Amino acid sequence: MSTTQSERLRGLLEPLVSERDLDLEEIEVSRAGRRRMLRIIVDSDEGVELDACAELSCAISDKLDETDAMGDEEYVLEVSSPGADRPLTEHRHYVRATGRLVKLQLHEGAELVARILSVDDDGLDLEVPGVKGRKPTARRVTFGDIAKARVEIEFNRKDKKEEEA
Repeated sequence: MSTTQSERLRGLLEPLVSERDLDLEEIEVSRAGRRRMLRIIVDSDEGVELDACAELSCAISDKLDETDAMGDEEYVLEVSSPGADRPLTEHRHYVRATGRLVKLQLHEGAELVARILSVDDDGLDLEVPGVKGRKPTARRVTFGDIAKARVEIEFNRKDKKEEEA
């Protein structure tokens, strides 16, 4: 997708997303056979429910029908929330991942798997799990040290609501 089209779509769609208290995370246009695929990824601090995606999809479809932002070619519209293991690239992503296990690729080349305890403007306070019966250790990582970050999927992780009960 050209930068111009991306910027135009973002300018057109961001108000629709924002008025629903959601963040527009990503716009992607790709080919799916003879058609194009327009994928819109949205998120919020509370997550995104299926009904919110469906409602937003209708609003986006109506807005795109009013304009020529997608041109005359057919396209498929998909509105969804980010996957559980999506990359963490913005400060708000780290805040939303507080309490989650993450895999960090550091600029120095090291890889670190740890749980985010807290996030501030400069970086993350982490708990690195203990290995072979050792206790977990605390570690501080600044955003400048992080090359890549991704949430690790935990199949046996207890939900915060379960822990409070």
